[in-house]
Amino acid sequence: MHKYAELMNDIEQKLEGGEFRAGQKLPSIREMADRYGCSKSTVIRAYTDLEKRHLIYSIPQSGYYAVVKKSGDAMRPDSSFINFASAAPDPNVFPYLDFQHCINKAIDMYKYELFSYGTPQGLPSLVKVLSKLLANYQVFAQPDSIFVTSGVQQALSILAGMPFPNGKKTVLIEQPGYYLFIKLLEMRDIPVIGIKRTASGIDLDELETLFRTKDIKMFYTTPRFHNPLGTSYQEDDKKAIVRLAERYDVYVAEDDYLADLENDTKSDPLYAYGSSRVIYLKSFSKIIFPGLRVGAAVLPPDLRSTFGWHKRLTDIDSSMLSQAALEIYIQSGMFERRKQRIHDTYHRRLQVLNRSLPSGTTWTAFSTLMSMLVSIHIWNFQMASLLVRCMTV
Repeated sequence: MHKYAELMNDIEQKLEGGEFRAGQKLPSIREMADRYGCSKSTVIRAYTDLEKRHLIYSIPQSGYYAVVKKSGDAMRPDSSFINFASAAPDPNVFPYLDFQHCINKAIDMYKYELFSYGTPQGLPSLVKVLSKLLANYQVFAQPDSIFVTSGVQQALSILAGMPFPNGKKTVLIEQPGYYLFIKLLEMRDIPVIGIKRTASGIDLDELETLFRTKDIKMFYTTPRFHNPLGTSYQEDDKKAIVRLAERYDVYVAEDDYLADLENDTKSDPLYAYGSSRVIYLKSFSKIIFPGLRVGAAVLPPDLRSTFGWHKRLTDIDSSMLSQAALEIYIQSGMFERRKQRIHDTYHRRLQVLNRSLPSGTTWTAFSTLMSMLVSIHIWNFQMASLLVRCMTV
């Protein structure tokens, strides 16, 4: 991580944690430069950015001071309580001020363009930015293959209902899996088949049998950081899934919603092993905030025209204001700094959960326990919170 980002994250955490109290003078520029081993200009840049976001203020010839908290801050969620029942980011670290700045900047830059109809594919300048961003996840996609959606949920809704070139009708899903997608399939009477997923993954022989004998048009999967199991596929399994999809003419919808939390630089998405049958889905809800409702779908050539037409009939376009603000958020470097901060937040949550588990419990055992709860139909997302509380008794 760059010194500038390290400095910004540390100061923000100290402000939120109360180490720098309201009205307290912050260390001098020289002191901070010595402490972090960086130049004075780096400290000045960090302080200036924090001042623009109204987290600190300056007094000429005196220094920088922490801003007094607004009365509304008392309504924010209790940061001492960790809700393990939700996969949403911690509301206490939502980038409110950063994104407010990006929204204001977007209005200044694009003016009337944001308040007229856009295109089904998305804001052209954002699509180009996403093409470069996705390369960081080993998803090398040309702009014409990327569609901006109102979250991954909209992309899944369109994919589930639109016809595919293979002429098949049935959707294959992992069990357990994303419950909102399951409810969507049930509500729209879309044929669906399940394949069991455990802490060890899925049975590839069973997958091949289903691909060969059933009318499977699309296999929806979460290869890494599966919810609720928390496990990821091994690289050999990813490659095997792609090979089977190509052999039996099945499309794979890869939901990579937590790609930003991946530590293993050698862990690639399914898309990296063959893009002709893989639909790559990326959400920004879990890394920024859920209310943003912006996602991205990378589509094979033979799906783009149909997907674009169905998206136009669904909502014409996704929020242009959100798209423009996200573009600025990424271009300015705020997104990279945000990734590091949310990564640190989840790391602290993981440490708390590890301390809460009984001595000797492994993550494999924990995931297996959740699989058992699913199999006897008593698991739901709220059970996670109850389970952790029980473990601490």
